[in-house]
Amino acid sequence: MSTPDVNHPEFWENIYQSEVPPGWELGQPAPPFVSLLMGDSPPPPGRIAILGCGTGNEVALFATHGFEGVGVDFAPSAIQGAKRRLQNANLKAELIQRDIFELPNVYPHHFDYVLEHTCFCAIAPFRRPEYVRMVHTILKPTGLLIALFFALPPGGGPPFGTTEKEIRSLFEPAFEISVLHVATDSIARRRGKELFALMMPRLM
Repeated sequence: MSTPDVNHPEFWENIYQSEVPPGWELGQPAPPFVSLLMGDSPPPPGRIAILGCGTGNEVALFATHGFEGVGVDFAPSAIQGAKRRLQNANLKAELIQRDIFELPNVYPHHFDYVLEHTCFCAIAPFRRPEYVRMVHTILKPTGLLIALFFALPPGGGPPFGTTEKEIRSLFEPAFEISVLHVATDSIARRRGKELFALMMPRLM
């Protein structure tokens, strides 16, 4: 079976048009992000890029906690869904339909935070080094990557799985990894399959 072409927005838009809801849509923010923001030492509000934001669960979560969010997604239906979510909750954030790999041209060293959730697993695996460079470029030197990665066996996709070993191999040259472990509060169907990470960019 050939690998689907995930490099075009039409692929993702077709999923939104054919599935209600798409398989990655939780209908709520991922619990590990809620725990981070509700914990004893939450990150202070700042400007955050939410990559592959979908219908805006995490955009709304971080906006509620005072962050200035920029949600980015390939699919028009995702952005429309995020707009509705924000309007219904009377929240504000910037929403952009765009290829994430174009962000360095628009937002170099711009963000205090980058949020990763179901984006890394959606891109073609051969583009993962490019993804690391993109995140490093759009973060401020003092910024923070907050991430949930899918720890799934290699093989078909999307979602394209990864391992702790691969994450370290890809990110450690450009990032200082302060946290990387299996998430303890994932939703039931993802329990044991999510790696929670916090990383700061190294000077390059």
